[in-house]
Amino acid sequence: MSWITRVRNALPFVAPRQTPDNLWHKCKGCGQMVFTKELEENQYVCPMCDHHERIGPKERFAYLFDEGSCETLPSPTVPEDPLKFRDSKRYADRLRAARTSTGDMDAWINAVGTIDGHQAVIGVQNFGFMGGSMGQAVGEAFIRGVENAIERNCPFIVFTASGGARMQEGILSLMQMPRTTVAIEMLHDAGLPYIVVLTDPTSGGVMAAYAMLGDVQIAEPKATLAFTGRRVIESTIREKLPDDFQTSEYYRDHGLIDMVTHRKELRSTLAELIDFLCAGKKAA
Repeated sequence: MSWITRVRNALPFVAPRQTPDNLWHKCKGCGQMVFTKELEENQYVCPMCDHHERIGPKERFAYLFDEGSCETLPSPTVPEDPLKFRDSKRYADRLRAARTSTGDMDAWINAVGTIDGHQAVIGVQNFGFMGGSMGQAVGEAFIRGVENAIERNCPFIVFTASGGARMQEGILSLMQMPRTTVAIEMLHDAGLPYIVVLTDPTSGGVMAAYAMLGDVQIAEPKATLAFTGRRVIESTIREKLPDDFQTSEYYRDHGLIDMVTHRKELRSTLAELIDFLCAGKKAA
């Protein structure tokens, strides 16, 4: 036995120190490294540059609803892979992978609860689920959210985040545009407000449908909002677009939305809107 081996065997064993892979987060806005815990406590807004990171339904509900009031509504069941679509992967395999990574059945989740004592149904589109693309499941979940709001006599608030219609469902995904529009009319017939919060990014068929039909249109700061891509527009009109084109601030300054609201102020803003638009409907 060599002296190195004898020394090594004589030393007490110390397990190597493990560093969590998710201890730090690199901000997509300024590129600075931020403690993940600090980012979570700041509602996933960078403390350095105020960049709003993308978040999912779980975080949205936690930041908006009164503590203990949130109840997630069941996701509707729709036919899966109706066109037996396949590109580089089977659509069924993409769905399975997205469900594994997010823990959700599809890209839209509804929940009911109270915001500062005011009851509301909130629908959140999850960009982490196949880019928040709109298919039959999203359209059906949107309609169920409207029906729940009508049943409970409360407003329907949606948070959009999507790349547009889901190509794997073809014309069936595009049919969700008129279906959701009719659902919004049902909400109006019931005398209930429909409030939209546009988040980064919202584009394509979603932007052309329910994302821009709100009674009140709100957006998070510096969110990308577009129907089609910047390069497509520039090549079509053969002009250079402004640097802030297709941002929340550009839409507000040109009268396309009502306000740009910081994530930390969304809860109080929504509570004030509900109080104003739904006088007498405060939850017991």
